[in-house]
Amino acid sequence: MSTLAERFHEIGLTPPNVARADLPFAPCVRVGDILYISGQIPERGDDIAVIGKVGEGVSLDEAREAAELCAANALFWLDRELRGDLDRVVRIAKVTVYVNAAPGFSQISQVGNGASELFLKILGTRGEHARSALGMAALPLNVPVEVDAIVHVR
Repeated sequence: MSTLAERFHEIGLTPPNVARADLPFAPCVRVGDILYISGQIPERGDDIAVIGKVGEGVSLDEAREAAELCAANALFWLDRELRGDLDRVVRIAKVTVYVNAAPGFSQISQVGNGASELFLKILGTRGEHARSALGMAALPLNVPVEVDAIVHVR
């Protein structure tokens, strides 16, 4: 059985740890063999790692790192739903990356690569996915990036 913590340690990263927010929706919902992971923001524990618009106070590199953290948090909820057994992941099917973009910022796809690359590092070919990356006028709590995912599991 491959665990999330093991995979993170193998690639030299600290495993995520996210507290469930007191919100009127679930961080992850399973319908049959599909998991829907709610939009994840760049938070570590109870702290938001970065705030602001990409291209206006948040650099491309910072935004890519924020997207990676969002993907890590999505993997946290995936791991929790699968009770620590990432071998049950068939494939990440679809990822959507939302970028809080300043007017004129057009490197939306490069920001999304931060999330996509982490899914690939953790899950290999099972992490390869379809993706949309969208520029937004604003995101919750003024975070620069939010990432959600749809995952096929067994």
